[in-house]
Amino acid sequence: MTEKADHGSQFRDAHLHLLDRQVLDSAGVPVAVVDDLELSDVPVGQDLPAGKSPPVITALLSGPVLGTRIFGGRPPKSRRHHTPWTFVSEVGVVIKLSIRGDLTDLTWTERWVRDHIIGRIPGGRHEPKHKQDNDSAANQRGDS
Repeated sequence: MTEKADHGSQFRDAHLHLLDRQVLDSAGVPVAVVDDLELSDVPVGQDLPAGKSPPVITALLSGPVLGTRIFGGRPPKSRRHHTPWTFVSEVGVVIKLSIRGDLTDLTWTERWVRDHIIGRIPGGRHEPKHKQDNDSAANQRGDS
């Protein structure tokens, strides 16, 4: 079951429905995995006051957590990537965003590797041959 993120009050089990879920951008390209959540107004070590509305999710957090999962601890805040909850368009088997991934910092490592390493390899900036062949065949048939 999928639901829109902009609905009023929805209760979700964060561990079951959000954590470790794949995040796709608006084009369906994988951009991250949800490692943690950022919540609004969470009193640390205290019960919620009666009558106060419960905390809401303000952002999805992702980043380099493999080392901390193996050795313990938490990654520094500066290493985590924040994706505002307002960018979430759908929560289902995957979490879908309403924006393109290249407009965020989520894919900066891939862009950096592409531009600074792969792009310097001879032929690294060219499209794959099979993509060029498919495009030229489509042009010859009159497809666009």
